[in-house]
Amino acid sequence: MNTPTLKTERLILRKFTENDLEALFLILKDEEVNQFLPWYPAKNLEETQRFYEEQYASKYAQPQAYAYAICLKEDDYPIGYIKVDMEEHHDFGYGLRKEFWHRGIVSEAGKAVVDQVRKDGLPYITATHDKNNPRSAHVMRACGMKYCYTYEEQWQPKNFPVFFRMYQLNFDGNDDRVYMKYWNQYENHFIETVSAD
Repeated sequence: MNTPTLKTERLILRKFTENDLEALFLILKDEEVNQFLPWYPAKNLEETQRFYEEQYASKYAQPQAYAYAICLKEDDYPIGYIKVDMEEHHDFGYGLRKEFWHRGIVSEAGKAVVDQVRKDGLPYITATHDKNNPRSAHVMRACGMKYCYTYEEQWQPKNFPVFFRMYQLNFDGNDDRVYMKYWNQYENHFIETVSAD
């Protein structure tokens, strides 16, 4: 039940290994790719190794996890990542090298991961995106997620205010459930009319 390998039309979704550090570095070092993520771009392979140990190796040691490398079938080389956390928020997140943007790769990977966690009995997943990163909302909607609310957070470690839009997808038939932790935690919160364009 820990990051089972998944295959889609174009992709292999699998665990990262120590052999993928160079590929992971290519994803983590790009400023544009990491602009909306809660860490600074990696400067070298040493930082990438630390990231791998914290974000991947530690999760692979747990009984259940979903922490995938996104690879194209033709070479099985990681070009991005996608994950669902096992903490209460079941946060769904992803990143992709920018030369592979605008090809529907993350949506394709996302649907496969969503199907897997649904099959494995997770009750719901959530995801948040910076209001200034609307393309991320397209992926969330493509995976069946619905907008719930917006909240303002002083974002760490980059330390600037961000308006996050929170999306959710329930799997257990409880369609009215909304994960309220961020709403309750952050004073400035509201519901927007969000267009699907």
